[in-house]
Amino acid sequence: MFTKASEEKNYLLAIPSKGRLVEPTLQLLSSVGLKLYSMDERALIVQTNWPMLNVVRLRPEDIPSIVETGAAIMGITGYDYIVEAGADVEVVLDLGFGKGKIVLAVPEKSKITSPEEIPDGARVATKYVNIARKFFETIGKQVKIVKVSGSVEVMPQLGAADAIVDVMSTGTTLRVHALRPVCTILESGAKLIVTRQLPDGDARYVVDKFVTLVRAVLESQGKKLILMNVPDETLSDVLKLVPAMEGPMVAKIASKSGRTMWEVLTVVSEDEIPDLVMRLKNLGVKDILVLSIEKVIP
Repeated sequence: MFTKASEEKNYLLAIPSKGRLVEPTLQLLSSVGLKLYSMDERALIVQTNWPMLNVVRLRPEDIPSIVETGAAIMGITGYDYIVEAGADVEVVLDLGFGKGKIVLAVPEKSKITSPEEIPDGARVATKYVNIARKFFETIGKQVKIVKVSGSVEVMPQLGAADAIVDVMSTGTTLRVHALRPVCTILESGAKLIVTRQLPDGDARYVVDKFVTLVRAVLESQGKKLILMNVPDETLSDVLKLVPAMEGPMVAKIASKSGRTMWEVLTVVSEDEIPDLVMRLKNLGVKDILVLSIEKVIP
């Protein structure tokens, strides 16, 4: 059971300050109902409309370590950064955005087609030093890791590396730099992480509240609310047809025509709606309303 937290304390949620995770993270916070009071990019710590929860903007690669220490009780960052940092944090939710892969890539003209063909002593440029080192140790290869903080893809062209380990989303950047992926090392995406060093029950309340609402937003994605008027004689057929979580809501309508009608309300996957609407119409269903859903809280 949740208990309301004291409003005297203040905790931090760490979010990315740069990169591809920034915009979807801000959209998620807006959907949850967490509003930032300042959008000044120079402000690292920003107050919000939630009592006791402020936002701290950090480099995504720094967030796992900051959350691990408990300086921020929660954070949103990529799974690749969590693994790279080796941070001991609780990964609570897959947020469904920022999808990508950590890949081993070589120049297009290279004859290498598998990681086992990488020669010992090859130079591999990457910002994912720990992930790359562990990967090559696993396959029994001794390579030289070249640590690079940016522009990893250009290293082979400069003659500074024979291969790279980097994140790939669409593959366009690799192709532009005449590189091709050899294998996937790690699947990544945005995660919500929580510290294992929660200081007190109030912090747990804030975490539980945020996680509950984020999960509710995620659950609502791809779903629509359908409200319809159903004739009495086809009600049983309609109830067999429409999906629902626990079951559709059914209420008798005070029809002006004197005909017995029922109001049925249920939640449906967006992909099912086109065919479902046609089948409902064939059963005499009227006044079908399809509505958006902000949150689904089981």
